[in-house]
Amino acid sequence: MRPSGARAVSDRPAKDDGRRMIGLLGFAVLWGLARWLRWPRTLGYGLIVLWWALLVLATAPRLGAPGLAATLGGDFRLWVLLGPLAVLVAAYLAGLRILKARAAPAKTPAASGSFSSAELDRYARHILLREIGGPGQKALKGAKVLVVGAGGLGAPALLYLAASGVGRIGVIDPDVVEASNLQRQVIHTEDRVGMAKVFSAQKALQALNPFIEILPYQRALDAETAADLIADYDLVLDGTDNFDTRYLVNRTCAALGRPLIAGAITQWEGQLSLWHPAAGGPCYECVFPVRPAPGMVPTCAEAGVASPLPGVIGSMMAMEAVKHLTQAGETLKGRLMIHDALYAETRTITVKKRPDCPVCGAR
Repeated sequence: MRPSGARAVSDRPAKDDGRRMIGLLGFAVLWGLARWLRWPRTLGYGLIVLWWALLVLATAPRLGAPGLAATLGGDFRLWVLLGPLAVLVAAYLAGLRILKARAAPAKTPAASGSFSSAELDRYARHILLREIGGPGQKALKGAKVLVVGAGGLGAPALLYLAASGVGRIGVIDPDVVEASNLQRQVIHTEDRVGMAKVFSAQKALQALNPFIEILPYQRALDAETAADLIADYDLVLDGTDNFDTRYLVNRTCAALGRPLIAGAITQWEGQLSLWHPAAGGPCYECVFPVRPAPGMVPTCAEAGVASPLPGVIGSMMAMEAVKHLTQAGETLKGRLMIHDALYAETRTITVKKRPDCPVCGAR
């Protein structure tokens, strides 16, 4: 009889531990359910508190229900002590979050003209330049730039506009990221294949510079919406690969008096200019009045393109944008730059406004 009684006594702690595990499992199930259903964090905490109160009441020596207490098990004193302990842990974690928030660099809205200490440190190399300085950096912060196309040319242009501190950047593109884009469109990554290009670009730019505003437009630019969209921006960069969009962007910018920086690439060659008839320069159609016949100018998908070439021309587009916005140096207004990457030759030719241009000749 004695050995049997000993086994009965020794089995009791094991049963209590098992019952306590049921109680602890309830906390995990409720918290996991709240997270899975994306309930507010306060609702999850409320469920945890209710479950703890149920455990305390169920195991109370005089108040508890014997059947429920037997199922949930555990020592009443254990559940009572668990509540204050959980409160202490929660208070400790909340204190850590507050300290981390205080230690994080402050972010100021893009619309604000002042700079935080973190921004001053970020843009210090710009501010040191005599041609940019503080006023130029403030102009960049207050600028609104629209980039048409988040592909080969748009990718490096967007990255350097963001790094330069342009306060608001819009990007419009209807396409999604494809594996074939990654050879040259450096703003996108392998894990974002299938994502809309504008949202992939937004993710990359926000990671690069959290102090600026990115506005993605996942659609093609068309005649019905072009004027309303472009009117919201100070400067437009066109990096598209089709002539319909190029001519539409040029005509809309000319009609609204907006400067346009347009680049183009194919195989080993690229070209770039700043078209601004409102400031006395020519527009795109002054120099290219007639569209090439279909098939005469193949796209990159048809003819191929050297991987770094879009980076070269796209970075120059961003450089022209920075110069125009800060009024530094001399831009490519009235000049067309042609770059031959295969032979490392770059030349610039003068281009003039055409009086009979149907787009800007009357201006």
